[in-house]
Amino acid sequence: MNIKRLLTLVLVVLPLAVMAQMKIAMVDVQSVFDAMPESQRASEQLEKASQQYKAEYEMMQQEFNDKYAAYQGLAGDTPATIRDRRVREIQESNSAIEAFLAKSQASLTTMKQELEAPIYAKIDAAIKEVGDAGHYTYIIDVSKSPVVYTGVGAIDLTSQVKKALGVD
Repeated sequence: MNIKRLLTLVLVVLPLAVMAQMKIAMVDVQSVFDAMPESQRASEQLEKASQQYKAEYEMMQQEFNDKYAAYQGLAGDTPATIRDRRVREIQESNSAIEAFLAKSQASLTTMKQELEAPIYAKIDAAIKEVGDAGHYTYIIDVSKSPVVYTGVGAIDLTSQVKKALGVD
């Protein structure tokens, strides 16, 4: 009987002992990202590229509108071959605009990923450094995953990660 009690006690206490050794903390990665000067430069580059694409789009749209207005201004006695050619030009212009919009959006998405990847790599390295120094088992990114509850004793490493990166 004593062996059963001892075994039961070990089975109950062992998981509690393991849980007591786990250290869990949280970090707001988005807050760290926003505080980094590299993220501001990346944002500025993205905005500049976006404005260039917008200017090109507006120019293409104006060309389309001009072609459409010219088509509408054709006299009723204009030959069908000329009308057909103008319709094809309008359709081609519209297709070019749609293709441009799709390519520019894809380009901006790729550019954003390329600009942000090294910043997030730096943040990840700083989180690992802080986590290793503090012997944490888990560090949860509270900016991406919803945390249902954060208790009074919750450990927030955001300021330590910012400090490791040299940002405020």
